[in-house]
Amino acid sequence: MLLIAVYMFIERLVTLKQALEEDKSFMNRIKDHIYDGKIEAAQKLCRETNNPISRMVEKGISRLGRPMNDVLVAIENVGNLEIANLEKGLVIMASISGGAPMLGFLGTVTGMVTTFYNMSLNSSGNVRLIDLSEGMYQAMVTTVGGLIVGILAYFAYNYLVSRVDSVVRRLEARTMEFLDMLNEPA
Repeated sequence: MLLIAVYMFIERLVTLKQALEEDKSFMNRIKDHIYDGKIEAAQKLCRETNNPISRMVEKGISRLGRPMNDVLVAIENVGNLEIANLEKGLVIMASISGGAPMLGFLGTVTGMVTTFYNMSLNSSGNVRLIDLSEGMYQAMVTTVGGLIVGILAYFAYNYLVSRVDSVVRRLEARTMEFLDMLNEPA
């Protein structure tokens, strides 16, 4: 489970980093193309930029000439798909953060059951320390392992959720910037 959590964390981190990368002049160039009537050039710039913001803006550009609400709905639909893509795999990370400690505790219980079973097999009634320590060792190792994986996955999950929120805020800001640009006189 630890390997899955590490893989998911790195993969999502790379995806979110790419989503946050932004050409500072992108919106200004889009604005210039639209004001100059170069709609195809604006769409080409969006395709070449290829990030969540550019895909949303491209959808908005494709709806130019329609009512502003249609433009907004089209952008929001693309935004929802982009957000779903960014959140992909976070459920697995959340499941690992909750499931790993439970599996560790399951190991604790099985270790203790094994210990008591071994003690019951001893017909003399004398319990050796080694009989107790083996089962308790198994119990503690699985608990520690489950907690370590769970805690790391928990913090990784929350960090990734905060990064997704950052991307969402940026997408919302650029959407408003694009819509404001369409409402400004040229």
